[in-house]
Parts: sequence; C-alpha cells; structure tokens
Amino acid sequence: MNDVAYVVFDKTGTLTKGSFNVTGIHPSEKWSRDRLLEYAVAAELHSSHPIAESIRRAYGKSIKEEELAGYEELAGHGIRTAFRGHEILAGNARLMEKERISFEQPAESGTIVFIAVDQAYAGCIIISDEVKEDAALTVRTLKQLGVKQTVMLTGDARSVGESVGKQLDIDEVHAELLPQHKVEEIEKLEARKKAKEKILFVGDGLNDTPVLSRADVGVAMGGLGSDAAIEAADIVIMTDEPSKVPAAMQIARHTRRIVWQNILFALGIKAVFLLLGAFGLATMWEAVFSDVGVTVLAVLNALRVLRIKDTIALHASPLSGKVQ
Repeated sequence: MNDVAYVVFDKTGTLTKGSFNVTGIHPSEKWSRDRLLEYAVAAELHSSHPIAESIRRAYGKSIKEEELAGYEELAGHGIRTAFRGHEILAGNARLMEKERISFEQPAESGTIVFIAVDQAYAGCIIISDEVKEDAALTVRTLKQLGVKQTVMLTGDARSVGESVGKQLDIDEVHAELLPQHKVEEIEKLEARKKAKEKILFVGDGLNDTPVLSRADVGVAMGGLGSDAAIEAADIVIMTDEPSKVPAAMQIARHTRRIVWQNILFALGIKAVFLLLGAFGLATMWEAVFSDVGVTVLAVLNALRVLRIKDTIALHASPLSGKVQ
C-alpha cells in the first residue's frame, strides 16, 4: 500500500451506488412499453445484478417461472432465454451486433439494455446509476497522496463511462470491456510501471475476480461485493466507501514511519550500550534498559497507530471540500 502508484476502479458498485432506476423505455414500432418491459423482466428474472433488480422493480408484477425455458448468461454480453415460446435476447450493443440484429441507439445517456425477440429488435430500456457521495473526494485525495494515475474500467457503454470519469476527474477511462479485457488493461499498466511501483484495483463483482487476483493489491467492496470478489481480494471494505482506499494508504504510510522509528531507535540504543559495555562504562541497570526498556518504548510508540482513526475520518468525510 505504501508503493501504490496506479489506482484502478471498477464503476458499478464501486464508484457508483449500484442502485439503478429505469429512466427510459423505448419500444420499437410493433411493441408497447408494458409488453417490452414484461419481456425484459422475463429475461432478467434469474439475474441478481442491480440492473436486473431495477427492471423487475419498474415492472412491479410477477411472472410465472414455468413460462421460461433455457436460461443462459452470455458473459460480457447479456442473457438468452425463452418466454412463452419466444426467444429473448437482453443485453448490451455488443450482443445485438454479435447476433446481427439491427437496433436503434437512443440519445439518452445511461446503461442501455437492448431487447430482441425471435431475432427481431423489440426496443431498449435505459437505466441510470448514481455516483457515491465520497467518490470525487476519493480521487482528489489519491492524487494529493501522490498516486500517478487513476483509471476506471467498466463494461458499460463508452458514453456512460466517460460521463462518470469526467464527473470524478479520473485520468483514464476504458469502457465496453469484457472481464478478460480488464485483465489486459492491468497488464498494460504492469508493463509501463517502475519496478517498485504497485497497482491497486478496487472492484465488487464476479467479473472483477480475475483483475483482483492480477493486481498487486486487490480491494473488494464487502457489502455489495460478490463472495468470489471478496475471496480474491487482499483488502475488504465493509462499508462500501471508496474513500477507505486513501485511508488505508495513509494508515500504511503512518505504520511504516513508526516501524522505521522503532528499528532505528532500538538499534541505536543497543549500539550505544554495546560501546559503553566494551569500555566498561555500562552498568547492569543500563543494560536492562537497553534491552527491556527499549522494547517497552517501542511497543508504546507502536500504539500511536491507533490514533490515526480520527485523522482518517476527516479525510473520508463526503462533506469536506478539501483534505484536512
């Protein structure tokens, strides 16, 4: 944590709250809004993703599971299933392009779920997320701590990723990424960093697990995060606050300073008493102090690590306009 030079963030659930809401429903000519939403709910019925939950919440009705068949998750693309004898594809633009289905790109910004039924475009649903209160403060604090570059990796549309990146003043944004592409971006950072510099990645989802393992330091969100992400991470943030990342870096730096103080103090005192003992100038009590006394003082000095909590609270406060 002391040598972190690059901090890489996932977007959904990490920098944003992951509490999505449906903000737009755009059916094609042959479809109504209610029917499009019904088929979207059918496709997302078994998904635990926040986007799926927002679609189900917007529909507000139940669907019989026996009407579904052949549920399949397409990694990095979306979902394929059958509902009332009709094949449904629900996912991003890459899914439509992969299936060679012509679709309409809406002008609104947000996460877009495209729906196709029986290989014909049915419409799209736009879902918006909200940036966490302390996300901007996190990025500012990291830069003040000397982090060389902040990066955001997301599978969302480029327009959504760039919008969040601009809002938070993130140096580099890579959007429309599959899980393997996120690993590739980490490897690119590995190639250009110096030997002692470290890369820290912050994520929460199952798709982030390979990146959490690949980065030098993996940080997972403990509340919203998947079990796989938490298991793969080196650090778990139980409050899901990204501001805990610079807080952890400050704790690490404070701890290292105290460790070096104790090492230099202990070795210095022992060197002095060894010299005094060699010339017959050290008494037994002075020798006891140089051993047990120095140990006690080192322990008391180490206890100062506990005092950093109040300092970190000031840094992590979303109401603060600057770092204290």
